[in-house]
Amino acid sequence: MNENLLKTGERIDQLYSDQVKIIQNKDVFSYSIDSVLLSRFPKIPSRGLIVDLCSGNGAIGLFASQQTRARIVEVEIQERLADMAQRSIKLNQLEEQVSMVRDDLKNLLDYVPRSGVDLILCNPPYFKASETSKKNLSEHYLLARHEITTNLEEICQISRHALKSNGRLAMVHRPDRFIDILDCLRQYGLAPKRIQFVYPKVGNDANMLLIEAIKDGSIDGLIILPPLIVHQDNGDYTDQIKRIYFGSHENEKESKNL
Repeated sequence: MNENLLKTGERIDQLYSDQVKIIQNKDVFSYSIDSVLLSRFPKIPSRGLIVDLCSGNGAIGLFASQQTRARIVEVEIQERLADMAQRSIKLNQLEEQVSMVRDDLKNLLDYVPRSGVDLILCNPPYFKASETSKKNLSEHYLLARHEITTNLEEICQISRHALKSNGRLAMVHRPDRFIDILDCLRQYGLAPKRIQFVYPKVGNDANMLLIEAIKDGSIDGLIILPPLIVHQDNGDYTDQIKRIYFGSHENEKESKNL
């Protein structure tokens, strides 16, 4: 069955800490640590409605599905990526819980009720469209990483319309966009509540940030979480990242080696 779902150049990846399997293609799109961290960052509601915007190959929504019975709607504009996500949904037999919408996220309210979403997850394009020097040659990566088909303001605007009062938006982004993010969230009535900076190693500058905001929330009570360090000095994952990637399997492996 698995082989029948794969197209040329594709593979199936799985986190050791998770049962879900993701169809990947390094030349088209593959999830990375930012997707994994975002799926673990907010408290996932046990029921209700979750939306995964800019979903790519569907990894974040599929990872989140293992933590909840909520209905999950994934939204991706690129046909090739949406097709990969749809096949991953089928691969994991999650058709009753997770659905894929191939459309521009500005049309989200055609698929979910206004003010009806409990949580929006978003791994958006990080770079402004004017940042041309490092654009990837692949069209798929180009659209996924640069604000060409959507941008930060549009994401905040549609989140404002789709979220319930006290519903939450959780994003992963780049630290150099931090001020833009805060300004945009507040412009659309989304109060930042939790922020965590992610560092490649101790002593390095942060290269990611995780942020959670609440619709119509108070601007008071912002929490800056302890830093999240990805690698030890020798290049191995830190214990915290190991727990995210490997869960109890890593602990079992270490116990067998003692």
